[in-house]
Amino acid sequence: MSIFKFLLNAIPRPLLIKVSYLTRPVISFLLRGKRYTDPIDGKKFRKFLPYGYESQRENVLAPSTLSLERHRFLWLYLKRKSSFFSNTQKVLHIAPEQCFFKRFKKQENLSYLTCDLHSPLADIKADICNLPLESNAFDVVFCNHVLEHVNDDKKAMQELFRVLKPGGFGIFQVPQDLNRHKTYEDFKITSPQERKKHFGQYDHVRIYGEDYFEKLRDIGFEVSEIKCTDIATEDEINNYRLMKNEILPVCKKPD
Repeated sequence: MSIFKFLLNAIPRPLLIKVSYLTRPVISFLLRGKRYTDPIDGKKFRKFLPYGYESQRENVLAPSTLSLERHRFLWLYLKRKSSFFSNTQKVLHIAPEQCFFKRFKKQENLSYLTCDLHSPLADIKADICNLPLESNAFDVVFCNHVLEHVNDDKKAMQELFRVLKPGGFGIFQVPQDLNRHKTYEDFKITSPQERKKHFGQYDHVRIYGEDYFEKLRDIGFEVSEIKCTDIATEDEINNYRLMKNEILPVCKKPD
């Protein structure tokens, strides 16, 4: 087992976030180079770090922002295909990622609120299935790699729909197996070891298939399936270390 895999599985996530803040500057310095670029901060490295709770993906974790493929894909979408960085907007971020947290917090055009049950970055500690927030309140909602942890994901999706303003959009990324037509879940599987084996991570309760987009549409969202190749060139996919076959679900609440 690699040291990175051991740390991911051995250290609770809130503590891991704090530890990563301390180690990030040192690792960034040691891996500086020119081969790969993190588009979030523009810094260049000779390689990225490995990442994965069960099977490790090599060369995917950017040393300076600690962003993964999905974060860099989302960043490029927001930069190139949205008004997120220019228009005045009220934003809710469920389980805020540290590669975005400070950047979004500093944006003068955003009223930025974070929410999570456990994260030290959260303004509000709350269950996604029962958000203590007004309906139709937010222009943008982010909820990435959360729903696969939630038993009642339909209720969580309904809450995301409820708090989003008509005409607003949400981005709800999940681990997804696009070779699988239907989402796989089995609530009889409860041990961390069995969940890693079946769902890819010790605290996941399902693995989503192609039907994930239809699940969101059934809630009422208008879902645009944005391909990575719609956002980035082949050279950028390699340089930014993106996942070529990833699809970004951009979910609009109808006016």
